[in-house]
Amino acid sequence: MSSIAVTVVCASAARQVVQVALELPAGSTVRDALAAADLPRRCPAFDWAACAVAVWGVKAGPEQPLRMDDRVELLRPLRVDPKLARRERFSRQGARAAGLFAQRRAGGKPGY
Repeated sequence: MSSIAVTVVCASAARQVVQVALELPAGSTVRDALAAADLPRRCPAFDWAACAVAVWGVKAGPEQPLRMDDRVELLRPLRVDPKLARRERFSRQGARAAGLFAQRRAGGKPGY
């Protein structure tokens, strides 16, 4: 019977990445990979039930079949809405200090 190589990755906290390389039988699913990785034992304090699952950054269901060299990722819930964070950052910096062309080099043309 053939097997596939799969990597399961999760960032349980900022700058703390847990990565597990697995050899699974062909036809394995995302659920099989998560069970084989045994992540709750590796990081018991983390809330695994709140995570979403993706394969190479694309949201996946538990019954999705895996292929050779797939990367299964557990995605933590966002702590802050990115749009709200950008609005707040922009309001703190002001219109002139934010944006693509806000910091030009000395003597540079406007817009570059």
